[in-house]
Amino acid sequence: MSSLIRCCSRLTSSARPVFRWGVQNAKSVQLLPESLTIEKMHEMEWKDIIGATMHEVSIDDLEYQPLFDQPPDKILGIGLNYLDHLEEQNVPVEKYPQAPVVFNKFPSTIVCNHQSVIHPSATSQLDYEVELAVIIGKGGKNINESGALNHVFGYTVANDITARDWQKMNNRQWILAKSMDTFCPLGPGIRTKEFITNPHNLDIKCEVNGEVRQSSNTSNLLFKIPQLIAYISKLVTLKTGDIILTGTPGGVGAFRDPPMFLKPGDTVKCTIDGIGELTNSVIMEDS
Repeated sequence: MSSLIRCCSRLTSSARPVFRWGVQNAKSVQLLPESLTIEKMHEMEWKDIIGATMHEVSIDDLEYQPLFDQPPDKILGIGLNYLDHLEEQNVPVEKYPQAPVVFNKFPSTIVCNHQSVIHPSATSQLDYEVELAVIIGKGGKNINESGALNHVFGYTVANDITARDWQKMNNRQWILAKSMDTFCPLGPGIRTKEFITNPHNLDIKCEVNGEVRQSSNTSNLLFKIPQLIAYISKLVTLKTGDIILTGTPGGVGAFRDPPMFLKPGDTVKCTIDGIGELTNSVIMEDS
Protein backbone atom coordinates (compact mmCIF):
# COMPACT_ATOMS: atom_id res chain seq x y z
CA MET A 1 0.00 0.00 0.00
CA SER A 2 1.72 3.19 -1.21
CA SER A 3 1.29 6.44 0.66
CA LEU A 4 3.01 9.81 0.88
CA ILE A 5 5.16 10.52 3.90
CA ARG A 6 7.16 13.58 4.90
CA CYS A 7 10.71 12.73 5.88
CA CYS A 8 14.30 13.78 6.36
CA SER A 9 17.32 11.60 5.64
CA ARG A 10 19.49 10.68 8.61
CA LEU A 11 22.41 10.21 6.22
CA THR A 12 22.51 13.74 4.82
CA SER A 13 25.83 15.59 4.91
CA SER A 14 24.09 18.89 4.14
CA ALA A 15 24.50 21.82 6.51
CA ARG A 16 20.73 21.93 6.83
CA PRO A 17 18.21 19.09 7.00
CA VAL A 18 16.35 18.54 3.74
CA PHE A 19 12.68 17.78 4.24
CA ARG A 20 10.83 16.22 1.34
CA TRP A 21 7.92 13.97 0.45
CA GLY A 22 8.44 10.34 -0.37
CA VAL A 23 6.39 7.41 -1.62
CA GLN A 24 6.51 4.73 1.06
CA ASN A 25 6.20 1.07 0.21
CA ALA A 26 6.71 -1.97 2.43
CA LYS A 27 10.37 -1.52 3.36
CA SER A 28 11.61 1.49 1.42
CA VAL A 29 10.80 5.05 0.39
CA GLN A 30 11.22 6.61 -3.03
CA LEU A 31 12.11 10.24 -2.40
CA LEU A 32 10.48 13.08 -4.33
CA PRO A 33 12.13 16.37 -5.36
CA GLU A 34 12.29 18.98 -2.63
CA SER A 35 10.29 21.33 -4.88
CA LEU A 36 7.17 19.13 -4.88
CA THR A 37 4.49 20.41 -2.52
CA ILE A 38 0.93 19.32 -1.74
CA GLU A 39 -0.34 22.13 -3.96
CA LYS A 40 1.73 20.90 -6.91
CA MET A 41 0.99 17.22 -6.33
CA HIS A 42 -2.74 17.94 -6.10
CA GLU A 43 -2.66 18.79 -9.81
CA MET A 44 -0.77 15.60 -10.69
CA GLU A 45 -2.02 12.09 -11.30
CA TRP A 46 -0.51 9.35 -9.15
CA LYS A 47 1.45 7.90 -12.08
CA ASP A 48 3.09 11.30 -12.55
CA ILE A 49 3.98 11.50 -8.86
CA ILE A 50 5.57 8.05 -9.13
CA GLY A 51 7.35 9.20 -12.28
CA ALA A 52 8.88 12.10 -10.36
CA THR A 53 10.48 9.91 -7.68
CA MET A 54 14.23 9.88 -7.41
CA HIS A 55 16.45 7.45 -5.52
CA GLU A 56 15.15 4.83 -3.14
CA VAL A 57 16.23 4.69 0.49
CA SER A 58 15.62 2.34 3.38
CA ILE A 59 12.98 3.30 5.92
CA ASP A 60 15.65 2.83 8.60
CA ASP A 61 17.65 5.70 7.09
CA LEU A 62 14.79 8.21 7.37
CA GLU A 63 13.35 10.33 10.13
CA TYR A 64 9.59 10.84 9.85
CA GLN A 65 8.26 14.39 9.86
CA PRO A 66 4.74 15.82 10.34
CA LEU A 67 2.58 15.64 7.22
CA PHE A 68 2.79 19.17 5.86
CA ASP A 69 5.01 21.38 3.66
CA GLN A 70 4.58 24.14 6.22
CA PRO A 71 2.34 24.30 9.29
CA PRO A 72 -1.30 24.32 8.16
CA ASP A 73 -3.25 27.55 8.32
CA LYS A 74 -6.16 25.69 9.92
CA ILE A 75 -6.83 22.41 11.69
CA LEU A 76 -10.62 22.15 11.94
CA GLY A 77 -12.30 19.51 14.06
CA ILE A 78 -15.92 18.40 13.88
CA GLY A 79 -17.70 17.45 17.08
CA LEU A 80 -20.67 15.12 17.54
CA ASN A 81 -20.43 13.81 13.99
CA TYR A 82 -20.82 10.03 14.41
CA LEU A 83 -24.18 8.46 15.02
CA ASP A 84 -22.72 5.94 17.47
CA HIS A 85 -20.93 8.72 19.37
CA LEU A 86 -24.23 10.57 19.74
CA GLU A 87 -25.93 7.37 20.88
CA GLU A 88 -23.33 6.65 23.58
CA GLN A 89 -24.08 10.11 25.02
CA ASN A 90 -27.84 9.40 24.96
CA VAL A 91 -28.49 12.39 22.71
CA PRO A 92 -32.11 12.16 21.46
CA VAL A 93 -32.51 12.26 17.68
CA GLU A 94 -34.39 15.55 17.84
CA LYS A 95 -31.31 17.14 19.45
CA TYR A 96 -28.77 15.91 16.92
CA PRO A 97 -26.72 18.80 15.45
CA GLN A 98 -28.50 20.56 12.61
CA ALA A 99 -25.18 21.90 11.29
CA PRO A 100 -21.57 20.79 11.81
CA VAL A 101 -20.07 21.56 15.22
CA VAL A 102 -16.71 23.12 14.34
CA PHE A 103 -13.71 23.76 16.59
CA ASN A 104 -10.02 24.23 15.90
CA LYS A 105 -6.68 22.89 17.04
CA PHE A 106 -3.35 24.69 16.85
CA PRO A 107 -0.61 23.55 14.41
CA SER A 108 1.64 22.95 17.43
CA THR A 109 -0.54 19.94 18.28
CA ILE A 110 0.70 17.93 15.29
CA VAL A 111 3.03 15.00 15.80
CA CYS A 112 3.73 12.16 13.41
CA ASN A 113 3.54 8.37 13.58
CA HIS A 114 5.54 6.88 16.50
CA GLN A 115 6.15 10.26 18.15
CA SER A 116 5.00 10.60 21.75
CA VAL A 117 1.83 12.20 23.05
CA ILE A 118 2.63 14.28 26.12
CA HIS A 119 0.29 13.85 29.09
CA PRO A 120 0.06 17.35 30.63
CA SER A 121 0.07 17.60 34.40
CA ALA A 122 -2.87 20.00 34.01
CA THR A 123 -5.30 17.17 33.13
CA SER A 124 -6.34 13.91 34.74
CA GLN A 125 -8.73 12.98 31.93
CA LEU A 126 -6.68 12.49 28.77
CA ASP A 127 -8.83 10.89 26.07
CA TYR A 128 -8.34 9.35 22.62
CA GLU A 129 -10.46 9.97 19.49
CA VAL A 130 -9.64 8.15 16.25
CA GLU A 131 -10.69 10.22 13.24
CA LEU A 132 -10.51 10.30 9.44
CA ALA A 133 -8.55 13.41 8.50
CA VAL A 134 -9.04 15.23 5.19
CA ILE A 135 -6.07 17.09 3.64
CA ILE A 136 -7.11 20.02 1.45
CA GLY A 137 -5.18 20.17 -1.82
CA LYS A 138 -6.92 23.11 -3.47
CA GLY A 139 -8.27 25.92 -1.35
CA GLY A 140 -11.37 27.95 -1.96
CA LYS A 141 -14.34 29.88 -0.61
CA ASN A 142 -18.03 29.02 -1.03
CA ILE A 143 -17.26 25.56 -2.39
CA ASN A 144 -20.28 23.62 -3.62
CA GLU A 145 -20.97 20.16 -2.22
CA SER A 146 -21.04 18.74 -5.75
CA GLY A 147 -17.41 19.71 -6.36
CA ALA A 148 -16.09 19.54 -2.81
CA LEU A 149 -14.10 16.32 -3.21
CA ASN A 150 -12.15 17.96 -6.06
CA HIS A 151 -10.55 20.10 -3.36
CA VAL A 152 -9.34 17.06 -1.39
CA PHE A 153 -5.74 15.97 -1.83
CA GLY A 154 -5.96 12.89 0.33
CA TYR A 155 -6.71 11.31 3.68
CA THR A 156 -4.81 10.25 6.77
CA VAL A 157 -5.48 8.93 10.26
CA ALA A 158 -5.80 11.35 13.19
CA ASN A 159 -6.06 11.03 16.94
CA ASP A 160 -7.93 14.03 18.33
CA ILE A 161 -6.42 13.88 21.82
CA THR A 162 -8.62 15.74 24.31
CA ALA A 163 -8.35 16.83 27.94
CA ARG A 164 -11.94 16.05 28.97
CA ASP A 165 -11.80 17.92 32.26
CA TRP A 166 -10.90 21.09 30.35
CA GLN A 167 -13.54 20.42 27.70
CA LYS A 168 -16.39 19.66 30.11
CA MET A 169 -15.36 21.80 33.10
CA ASN A 170 -13.02 24.77 33.57
CA ASN A 171 -15.55 27.00 31.74
CA ARG A 172 -15.72 24.51 28.84
CA GLN A 173 -12.40 25.43 27.29
CA TRP A 174 -12.77 23.48 24.02
CA ILE A 175 -9.82 25.09 22.25
CA LEU A 176 -7.45 24.53 25.17
CA ALA A 177 -8.82 21.03 25.75
CA LYS A 178 -8.05 20.14 22.14
CA SER A 179 -4.88 22.17 21.57
CA MET A 180 -2.32 21.29 24.20
CA ASP A 181 1.05 20.26 22.76
CA THR A 182 1.10 16.95 20.81
CA PHE A 183 -2.72 16.63 20.85
CA CYS A 184 -3.02 15.88 17.12
CA PRO A 185 -1.08 12.80 15.98
CA LEU A 186 -1.41 12.37 12.19
CA GLY A 187 -0.18 9.53 10.03
CA PRO A 188 1.26 7.19 9.05
CA GLY A 189 1.05 8.82 5.60
CA ILE A 190 -1.33 10.48 3.18
CA ARG A 191 -3.34 8.23 0.88
CA THR A 192 -4.28 10.33 -2.11
CA LYS A 193 -7.96 10.37 -3.03
CA GLU A 194 -7.33 8.21 -6.12
CA PHE A 195 -6.92 5.25 -3.76
CA ILE A 196 -9.96 5.98 -1.57
CA THR A 197 -12.94 5.38 -3.83
CA ASN A 198 -15.48 5.92 -1.05
CA PRO A 199 -14.28 7.74 2.09
CA HIS A 200 -17.70 7.11 3.63
CA ASN A 201 -17.28 3.33 3.86
CA LEU A 202 -14.03 2.77 5.76
CA ASP A 203 -13.61 0.69 8.90
CA ILE A 204 -12.16 2.82 11.70
CA LYS A 205 -10.70 1.56 14.99
CA CYS A 206 -8.76 2.65 18.06
CA GLU A 207 -6.86 0.32 20.39
CA VAL A 208 -5.21 1.15 23.70
CA ASN A 209 -2.53 -1.33 24.79
CA GLY A 210 -4.02 -3.84 22.34
CA GLU A 211 -7.59 -3.50 23.64
CA VAL A 212 -10.15 -2.29 21.08
CA ARG A 213 -11.86 0.82 22.45
CA GLN A 214 -13.48 2.20 19.27
CA SER A 215 -14.71 0.22 16.27
CA SER A 216 -16.99 1.72 13.64
CA ASN A 217 -17.27 2.72 10.00
CA THR A 218 -17.19 6.14 8.36
CA SER A 219 -20.66 5.37 6.98
CA ASN A 220 -21.82 6.49 10.44
CA LEU A 221 -20.77 10.09 9.82
CA LEU A 222 -23.70 12.45 10.39
CA PHE A 223 -22.32 15.13 8.05
CA LYS A 224 -20.35 13.75 5.11
CA ILE A 225 -17.12 15.25 3.80
CA PRO A 226 -18.69 17.31 0.96
CA GLN A 227 -21.14 18.81 3.46
CA LEU A 228 -18.30 19.70 5.82
CA ILE A 229 -16.20 21.36 3.11
CA ALA A 230 -19.17 23.32 1.75
CA TYR A 231 -20.27 24.46 5.22
CA ILE A 232 -16.82 25.49 6.42
CA SER A 233 -15.90 27.28 3.18
CA LYS A 234 -18.99 29.48 3.43
CA LEU A 235 -17.49 30.95 6.58
CA VAL A 236 -13.72 30.81 6.10
CA THR A 237 -11.43 30.38 3.12
CA LEU A 238 -9.91 26.92 3.00
CA LYS A 239 -6.24 26.86 2.04
CA THR A 240 -3.94 24.20 0.64
CA GLY A 241 -2.70 22.02 3.48
CA ASP A 242 -5.63 22.74 5.78
CA ILE A 243 -6.80 19.70 7.74
CA ILE A 244 -10.36 18.70 8.62
CA LEU A 245 -10.82 16.10 11.35
CA THR A 246 -14.20 14.59 10.52
CA GLY A 247 -15.26 13.39 13.98
CA THR A 248 -14.87 10.35 16.19
CA PRO A 249 -17.06 7.27 16.65
CA GLY A 250 -18.41 5.84 19.88
CA GLY A 251 -16.17 4.24 22.49
CA VAL A 252 -14.20 7.23 23.76
CA GLY A 253 -12.84 6.92 27.27
CA ALA A 254 -15.09 9.56 28.82
CA PHE A 255 -18.29 7.65 28.05
CA ARG A 256 -17.18 4.17 29.02
CA ASP A 257 -18.44 2.63 32.26
CA PRO A 258 -16.29 3.23 34.17
CA PRO A 259 -14.41 5.97 32.26
CA MET A 260 -11.05 4.87 30.85
CA PHE A 261 -8.54 7.66 30.32
CA LEU A 262 -5.01 7.51 28.94
CA LYS A 263 -2.04 7.13 31.27
CA PRO A 264 1.71 7.54 30.80
CA GLY A 265 3.04 4.31 29.32
CA ASP A 266 -0.07 3.60 27.24
CA THR A 267 0.22 2.88 23.53
CA VAL A 268 -2.59 4.04 21.27
CA LYS A 269 -3.05 2.57 17.80
CA CYS A 270 -5.57 4.18 15.44
CA THR A 271 -6.40 2.33 12.22
CA ILE A 272 -8.47 3.22 9.17
CA ASP A 273 -9.06 0.69 6.40
CA GLY A 274 -7.06 1.53 3.28
CA ILE A 275 -5.02 4.25 4.96
CA GLY A 276 -2.94 2.61 7.67
CA GLU A 277 -2.06 2.50 11.35
CA LEU A 278 -1.10 5.49 13.48
CA THR A 279 0.72 4.48 16.68
CA ASN A 280 1.76 6.79 19.53
CA SER A 281 2.86 6.23 23.10
CA VAL A 282 1.88 8.46 26.00
CA ILE A 283 4.57 10.02 28.18
CA MET A 284 4.25 12.29 31.20
CA GLU A 285 5.07 15.95 30.85
CA ASP A 286 8.45 16.90 32.29
CA SER A 287 8.07 18.49 35.70
